[in-house]
Amino acid sequence: MSGLQVTEKASAVSNSADDVEHDDAAEPVEPDTPAVPTAIQHQDDEAPAARAASSRRVSLSVRTLIASVVILMLVGGVVVMTWLYLGERDAVRGRQSQAANYQHAEQIALDYAVNAATMNFHDLNTWKAKLVNGTTPSLNDKLTKAATSMEQILVPLEWNSTAQPLVAKVRSDTHGIYVVDTFVSVLTKTTQAPDNLQSTATYSITIDSSSNWQISDVGGIGAVAGAK
Repeated sequence: MSGLQVTEKASAVSNSADDVEHDDAAEPVEPDTPAVPTAIQHQDDEAPAARAASSRRVSLSVRTLIASVVILMLVGGVVVMTWLYLGERDAVRGRQSQAANYQHAEQIALDYAVNAATMNFHDLNTWKAKLVNGTTPSLNDKLTKAATSMEQILVPLEWNSTAQPLVAKVRSDTHGIYVVDTFVSVLTKTTQAPDNLQSTATYSITIDSSSNWQISDVGGIGAVAGAK
């Protein structure tokens, strides 16, 4: 009886071990995997998005920089072109103004020279008036005295002369004071030259534009009388 109980107990132990082994084989236990914290998972998810956003910012910054440089270059080009245009415009205006002043001075000198070379011993007062017309007060006085002296020569010679303009050219320009070389063709008839003597009278005429374009000096007045 005692041997049978031992055998049954051993059989029960054996069956219990088989059940345990069967349960282990049927349901294998996997090793535990450590849990990943939620915050780390969010960081991992956000990393690619952050890199993409940073890349876009860098790309935008480069494009903005390039656009800024191009705009600055365009603005600089416009400024330079405007400066050159204004400078050239001022230069052209300066040349035009100078040419107009030269022409005005030359015309004044030419008109004066023609009047100075045109004389008629019958009407020397008209010649005297034209001789001092448009001159400064100091030159007016000098020319009046010179005309009075020349009258002593012109009347006895029965001087009669006419003049035609040839050319006038500004020789110098000093702060608006123009020295003009002027040439006129003169036909002169006197008691010593009854057959019209052809000559060229030369005048050096100084004109001061700052004094209402008055004539401040004349050289060569005696050249006409010297052509007798």
